[in-house]
Amino acid sequence: MEMPLVDWIGKWAVYRPDKLAVKEYETGKGYTYAQLDQLANGLLSYFQTQLGIQAGDRIAIIAQNCAEYFLLFSVAQKGGMTLVPLNYRLAKAELTHLLQDAKVSLLISEETYFEDISQIVEALGIAHHLHIAELETWAKYESHEPPKMASFQPDDPIFILYTSGTTGLPKGVLYTHRMLFWNSVNTAMSLVVNTESRTVNCMPPFHTGGWNVLTTPFLHRGGYTCLLKKFDPELVLRAIAEEQATIFMGVPTMLKMMADSSLFDQTDTSRLLYMIVGGEAMPIPLIERWHKKGVPIRQGYGMTEVGPNLTSLHQDDAVRKAGSIGRANYYVQYRIVDESGQDVAAGTSGELWLHGPNVTPGYWRQPTAIEQAKVDGWFRTGDLVQEDEQGYLYVVDRIKNMFISGGENIYPAEIERVLLSHPDIAEAAVIGLPDAQWGEVGCACIVLTEDAELSTQQVTDYCRSKLAKFKVPKHFRFSQGLPKSDTGKIDRKGLRARLLLNQKGST
Repeated sequence: MEMPLVDWIGKWAVYRPDKLAVKEYETGKGYTYAQLDQLANGLLSYFQTQLGIQAGDRIAIIAQNCAEYFLLFSVAQKGGMTLVPLNYRLAKAELTHLLQDAKVSLLISEETYFEDISQIVEALGIAHHLHIAELETWAKYESHEPPKMASFQPDDPIFILYTSGTTGLPKGVLYTHRMLFWNSVNTAMSLVVNTESRTVNCMPPFHTGGWNVLTTPFLHRGGYTCLLKKFDPELVLRAIAEEQATIFMGVPTMLKMMADSSLFDQTDTSRLLYMIVGGEAMPIPLIERWHKKGVPIRQGYGMTEVGPNLTSLHQDDAVRKAGSIGRANYYVQYRIVDESGQDVAAGTSGELWLHGPNVTPGYWRQPTAIEQAKVDGWFRTGDLVQEDEQGYLYVVDRIKNMFISGGENIYPAEIERVLLSHPDIAEAAVIGLPDAQWGEVGCACIVLTEDAELSTQQVTDYCRSKLAKFKVPKHFRFSQGLPKSDTGKIDRKGLRARLLLNQKGST
């Protein structure tokens, strides 16, 4: 399927010039569609004429949620550049690796991270480093020439979104203009998204969830987004009421913290059509708590490489079909297959395969990785699902060794690689365990080398020096050995069962 290549912001600057596109809740700073268009044209001209940034060049961003992200999105859509939003919570070594891998021509960061990032810029020889607060100034640069609108292909990337993998090293997903368009179409055919839509967004800007669950579909449809720097339950509740949000997207952990807030009962949520929930299944008592307040819950399933908006469970089915991820969205094709790639019978578990114009063409600088992920154009999700007799899908298990903590995908292989780099650690396995607050947390099971001595604090500090804080395991267990299968591999299922038994016995 082809798609029209359109300057979304430029179009809305004509149709609804005075309509507010984005506002920062904390500062009140915002842009109308006309202001966004004018600034984006100026900034694109500055990038092209003064910095030599051209179509296809990568622009990395390290900053919390701010209105400038919307400005840079418009620049990338007009000029054909590729945005590389990076996780500001990553350790310096992790950021260095990603920036080196992305081969960026321009890095933009905010004041909090600017000094530390400057050291990386110097070490890697990155050509340009700008402060994000200066972008509006450069957009008004006096000797602007008219910007050159790019000519590019639908499969050219507008984003590179880094996602950790089972190998332990992050892969850059190529998120294309084609994916952007069809994800917006799928979203608007499943939800009510139009120029009157309003949302509060506190999802991180380095995740596809922060960009492509609601933000880019809203920009396509001329909606309004109120940005929060980060999630805070009381702040989000106040913003939802004050901004008269019609849709809010979060993960179950967020909705639980909001429901537990003292502000929950008194918050005006009358404009909310529903909450969009993803990342993991939402418990029925929590669904019912929101329903009692008059806020329907819409659950779904997504992933960076495909969509991400892939399935949707209608709010009327939230309790009746509890645990389901719903049905596939309009332009999403799917199969459920066995280990030999054959379709399974209804009610039988199999791997979910996906196909459509919303599937990534590949990974940045890893051409063979996509060959392993696709079979005859079908993307292998690595998730085991079942389909009931009415066509509702249920995630049964993850083939990929991964767990979700507070909405963040945590890949044990990445943490294990760091643990095994310590000279005193002989073996390591990281298992996700249930946690009341975060859904799941990591437990690292460690075997030390002979005569070595390490404390929990020493291992924690070592992990924190090389990993983002949210990836550092909450629990550490030292043992003489790890359970193994007949082939000598670590028996993760057996280890997890043992840990769960110990966890239950300690409560």
